[in-house]
Amino acid sequence: MKNSTERKLFHYAWLFRKSIFIGLVCLVIAVALELTGPFIAKKMIDQHIIGIENKWYQVGEQDEHTVSYQGDLYKRSDRWKNSDEVRSTHTILQVGRHYYFVDEEVPLQGTREWQNGRLTIETSNQTYTVLAEKIGLEQLYRFFRPEMPPMYWLLGLYAGLLLVAAVFQFIHTFLLQKSSNRIIRKMRDDLFSHIHTLPIQFFVHQPAGKIVARVTNDTEAIRELYVKVMATFVTSFFYMGGIYIALLLLDVQLALLSLLLIPVLAIWMKLYKGYAGKYNQVVRTAVSDMNGKINEAIQGMSIIQAFRQEGNTSQEFEELNERHFTYQRKLIRLSALTSFNLVNVLRNLAFVAFIWYFGAGSIGPEGIVTAGVLYAFVDYLNRLFQPVTDLVNQLPQLEEARVAAGRVFEILNEKGEGFENRSKGRYEGNISFNQVTFAYEKGNDVLKDISFEVKAGETAAFVGHTGSGKSSIMNLLFRFYDPQKGSIQINGQTTTEWSRQQVRSHMGIVLQDPFIFSGTILSNVTMRDERISREMAVKALKSVGADRFIEKLPGKYDEPVKEKGDTLSIGERQLISFARALAFDPAILILDEATANIDTETEKLIQQALDVVKKGRTTLVIAHRLSTIQQADQIFVMNHGTIMEQGTHPQLIHNKGEYYRMYQMQQGTVGKNVV
Repeated sequence: MKNSTERKLFHYAWLFRKSIFIGLVCLVIAVALELTGPFIAKKMIDQHIIGIENKWYQVGEQDEHTVSYQGDLYKRSDRWKNSDEVRSTHTILQVGRHYYFVDEEVPLQGTREWQNGRLTIETSNQTYTVLAEKIGLEQLYRFFRPEMPPMYWLLGLYAGLLLVAAVFQFIHTFLLQKSSNRIIRKMRDDLFSHIHTLPIQFFVHQPAGKIVARVTNDTEAIRELYVKVMATFVTSFFYMGGIYIALLLLDVQLALLSLLLIPVLAIWMKLYKGYAGKYNQVVRTAVSDMNGKINEAIQGMSIIQAFRQEGNTSQEFEELNERHFTYQRKLIRLSALTSFNLVNVLRNLAFVAFIWYFGAGSIGPEGIVTAGVLYAFVDYLNRLFQPVTDLVNQLPQLEEARVAAGRVFEILNEKGEGFENRSKGRYEGNISFNQVTFAYEKGNDVLKDISFEVKAGETAAFVGHTGSGKSSIMNLLFRFYDPQKGSIQINGQTTTEWSRQQVRSHMGIVLQDPFIFSGTILSNVTMRDERISREMAVKALKSVGADRFIEKLPGKYDEPVKEKGDTLSIGERQLISFARALAFDPAILILDEATANIDTETEKLIQQALDVVKKGRTTLVIAHRLSTIQQADQIFVMNHGTIMEQGTHPQLIHNKGEYYRMYQMQQGTVGKNVV
């Protein structure tokens, strides 16, 4: 079997095979018990209801099977025992809705007619005319009375079997649904964990909304597969299998005719899969695109409203929504035109074949089957189309889940970077780039033969125009990417020899726009890491001066904050991110334009926090404001992926190169970010 979506879905189900297997065993038992009904009805009809139409022996001794009629005792021939004395043989026959008593033995087969006290029986070989007495209603009841106890017993048996079947059906449903939810929980955990191992490049090309749609919407569609579709298909197949077995026991030839339903159903499912699969692929993609558009619109709502682009944004969303609507309508039309119509056509054809098979005069004592067999067969045939209906009705959900599963497994098939979080002793923080060349896309190098060294405890700053390669150096150091050429070393050891988690284990980063997670101020510092105690987090916040605004909040350090920290100012968010970095005590600290968006007054507070955070660690700074890096041990001036100048602030000013020109420009435009 090829490595297909179906195989992977089966693999997840196999993880919980024990409970699924027990559930299926319970299902088989429940189906078997439930399908005994028509057989019990057949026995009641043939043996106890129409069974009085039979030969009756006049006997001398009374027991539970004897009937008193006109002063004599009679017993049905199929109830007779060898020990019973037979005095004479009589016959009871039904003509129309009435029963007639004949004082002699006559054939039970043939066409009957009663007129003027005489009963005429015409068989294929001979015609009989005999005297026959019409049995009154009260006397007729006497002949049925011996059959009542076994009929009550059969009805009680069937009721008991149904109760037992209900218990097994409950166990089956509970176990399958429990297993289904466990499967989806496992799948979601695997998917979310795998997303954490994917390279940053994956998230560059995949909008967040699309990824969210796969973790939530697509897995929910798969949940329906296991919870509803799988249960329906399994139940239907077992139910149909049990019915076909029962039909074979009743009449082999007619059961074989009913088997023609199977290839018709298989062909239909194949055709439906072809069309519905294409439609569902478009529908699921449209849902994913809409999620991405919604996420983008919410994130950029301030820009959309500021530039009055509400109409254009709505139009773009409406186009996606229209595409989703169009193909969803095609799916609905496909199901509406075929699902119920298909079942009804098959049902009608089955009954046409049924009538044709039996024909006129085939039911009765000399016909093909008895009335009980006929009833049982009609009952089973009716029951057969209920699972067929269930199967056909679940085909849309099946195809939707199959397409959703393909999209989920598409992410799971993405090659991750692995996760190895073995403890790594704290390194000193010596950094060395040796002839490093790097490109995000082949043929477009953003770093070209870069070499530099930063010693432990030093502060190194990187300045330059947008696109000069400053952030790419930080991406390589964090091992978000690996260089195509050259090597990066920490403490003399190449970073590629360590896992990505080990490289980052003693690094911290403060971004230009720090991300604040939903939770509390304290949880944003500890990141819910058990190694960071409350005391350590509070100390870090106080060290960077964040306590000045935190103490004014109602909840203080436990003040709730929303995603992105919209209730906090940029400076307050930045202080929290500094405290986060300080609490984790990294050996290497990266400041990615940490003061670019901060006003001059707040910058002084941030600068004080920076001085606290930088103590005792190697610090790499990406700076827009040259005034913030004048005390740096080294300043690297980047230009189109190369280092064009290197030195301290006084040295670079003295050289009057690019750095000097940038500095003069900023000095001439105080308060503006000119790079």
